[in-house]
Amino acid sequence: MVSMRILMAGASGFLGTRLADRLVAAGHEITRLVRQRDPGPGEAAWQPSQGQLDPAVVAGTDVVINLAGANIGDKRWTGHYRSVLRSSRVDSTGTLARAISNLPEADRPRTMLQASGAGWYGDTGDTPTSEEAPAGKTFLADLCRVWEAAARPAEDAGTRVVLLRTAPVVDRESELIKQLLIPFKLGAGAKLGGGKQWMAWIALTDWLGAAEFLLGRDDIAGPVNMVSAEQCTNAEFTRAFARALHRPALLAVPGFALDLALGGLAEELQVSQRAVPAVLRRAGFQWAYPEIEGALRAAVGREAVAPN
Repeated sequence: MVSMRILMAGASGFLGTRLADRLVAAGHEITRLVRQRDPGPGEAAWQPSQGQLDPAVVAGTDVVINLAGANIGDKRWTGHYRSVLRSSRVDSTGTLARAISNLPEADRPRTMLQASGAGWYGDTGDTPTSEEAPAGKTFLADLCRVWEAAARPAEDAGTRVVLLRTAPVVDRESELIKQLLIPFKLGAGAKLGGGKQWMAWIALTDWLGAAEFLLGRDDIAGPVNMVSAEQCTNAEFTRAFARALHRPALLAVPGFALDLALGGLAEELQVSQRAVPAVLRRAGFQWAYPEIEGALRAAVGREAVAPN
């Protein structure tokens, strides 16, 4: 790809930091949106909770990437935190989308990569679910629905909007793996509930590769499932994680225990979600880690221990 001028929100997060580094290494120019009133080199100030963003910051950029939003997995889902999850996504997305739509056509970015979640689909049971499926009925599904809707002004203005419906990411620094690593290393790894529910997931390497791939595909717009090529059940994930660490995983966490420990998040961990990457597959994207076994071995390689 030719060098692009990219404006990025959420550049300090887990995915944003790594994507920005990758794009800079590829020769692109990144401006990071920050909430500080005195931004440094390569940064621009904004206040998304107040809808404040200087249009001049957006004008003339080739791409806007929005990965902003409060962390889904590191806090209990109280009523207050549900509001934070929602407002942090809708405010940032709406501020960027309105800024794009208010620019003259010649100044608008041609592409917006907009974060969303595979949680859009809710509980899909055993049904393979592609991007055409409607939103589900869970809290995360409703969150994704309003999140994506906030980007509509940019789409209506003619900018190509790609909705990145991201599954939990497999990497040794991701929330998913960090939260599970210690209990699994201690031999206390356990499937959640019955373990038969399908899990959506994607290796970090593949998420980054897919995001860069989509930047160069002007023919792709709308929702894209950022998920692995092959799906797995929670029980299969648990066994693969235990094998990667040479540890047993003989336990199961009952649903009531999840409810006590995690509140609203417990419901989402127990739904069955078999999201499939129909758009990426049709476009010819190649996964480095299509199966959970290889992805987990790569993720915990430095943490792996010898068998007892």
